[in-house]
Amino acid sequence: MSEKHAGGRPPKYKTKEEIQEKIDEYFKMCKLNNKPYTITGLGLALDMSRQDLINYSKKDEFFDTIKRAKMRVENYLEERLINDSSATGIIFNLKNNYGWKDKQENVNVGVSYEDYIKRVEDEEEY
Repeated sequence: MSEKHAGGRPPKYKTKEEIQEKIDEYFKMCKLNNKPYTITGLGLALDMSRQDLINYSKKDEFFDTIKRAKMRVENYLEERLINDSSATGIIFNLKNNYGWKDKQENVNVGVSYEDYIKRVEDEEEY
């Protein structure tokens, strides 16, 4: 008799140990073949889409396992970012998959631009 579930297809991985084994294989193969760690590559190794990976990470039993794997990919990319002068693709990946952002702060101190310029000019006179 097959296991009943709420609907849709049954889960591909039933235990965190099962998915961890596949994750470890992925990182080992990357290292052996001198391939970069990527979220897409991780998904392919697990035979799931990026969205499936996100969905698994929302399940309590898989949260830590998926989080560690994604952090390992993020760490790899971050290290490459530090060591690679042509890092546009890496920056895009970190922004798209990990929420990294370019931050521009605008500070509003309640002074109009004209008043600010006048103050700067006044300070330069002294």
